[in-house]
Amino acid sequence: MRMPLDPAPAAPSRQALTAHLVSTRIAGDVATSRENNLDHFSALAEGNRYYWFGLDLGDRWTDRDAVLELMAERCGVVADPDHRFGQDTIDPELTIDALDRMAEVLHKAAENGSRVLVATGHPAGLLAVHWQLAAALRAAGCTLITPAERLYADGGEIRHLAAVSMVHRAGGLVHTHSPDPMREILDALERDGEPLPDLVIADHGWAGCAGERGIDTVGFADCNDPALFVGEAEGSLLVTVPLDDNVPPHHYAPLTAYLLAAAGLTGAGRDGSAGPAGTAGPDDPDGTEPAPRSKAREGRGRESRSREKKGTDGTGRVSRRTGLGRSGRGAGKKGT
Repeated sequence: MRMPLDPAPAAPSRQALTAHLVSTRIAGDVATSRENNLDHFSALAEGNRYYWFGLDLGDRWTDRDAVLELMAERCGVVADPDHRFGQDTIDPELTIDALDRMAEVLHKAAENGSRVLVATGHPAGLLAVHWQLAAALRAAGCTLITPAERLYADGGEIRHLAAVSMVHRAGGLVHTHSPDPMREILDALERDGEPLPDLVIADHGWAGCAGERGIDTVGFADCNDPALFVGEAEGSLLVTVPLDDNVPPHHYAPLTAYLLAAAGLTGAGRDGSAGPAGTAGPDDPDGTEPAPRSKAREGRGRESRSREKKGTDGTGRVSRRTGLGRSGRGAGKKGT
């Protein structure tokens, strides 16, 4: 389904975007309370898998204060462990730094004509961001992967809208932290003999599951969802963008415009159309298949996917990651 979008705003400057993030509480003094953040940090450290978002953290993050230290560094929550109640924060500068790193990954995906899977567990907030990213990448020549019909997980059916996968339950698109929907999609691709995505753009357990499976993954996460920041620190995710993930969706428009401009994707599919690289029709009603690429470009894509990816993650293990888009801010603190 091809969705018409509101007219996209011009990409703001970094200074203007910072002001917008703070004024809309996407960053700065956010709505999530300090108590809620600390509860979730503790739950992750105590091994509650619900808060691991499909990542396997083993026994490396059992110290709540180590999780807090990581979240202060990568998300911008208040670093003081004695601050236990009231207001907490997301640093807008960290948000924009992460958007810049994500833009590098999106630019590379567009250059390679990558196979991309986009998904959200927060349709009431982040769907507006995800479907514009999907439309822009499709128009740039990427193939957007959508789930097969009649896949079920997390008590509902996996559906897609504008090439963004979500869970449908009881007549609505639902909020979910579960990694199971992404696991079901990836398992179905393997059963059908289809290649896995080159890149996943997602949030919540959708992103964690993909990263744990070794797929290049970028994601968005709120300050009470530490798992994806831990995943970035350990190398399971390429980039995690800190933001409040449930403000009114139109407030994300300047953020999305900034990200697309930084990725060199401005104007690509911004009106929700398939753009020059994809045209909906009887054989492609969703416009998810791009126009044929040149054989030379196809060859470059196959070559890049077949090369061994080298590097190490925060645990010292050999990683399949390329390192593209990492912050270089350190591997994070390990729990004891």
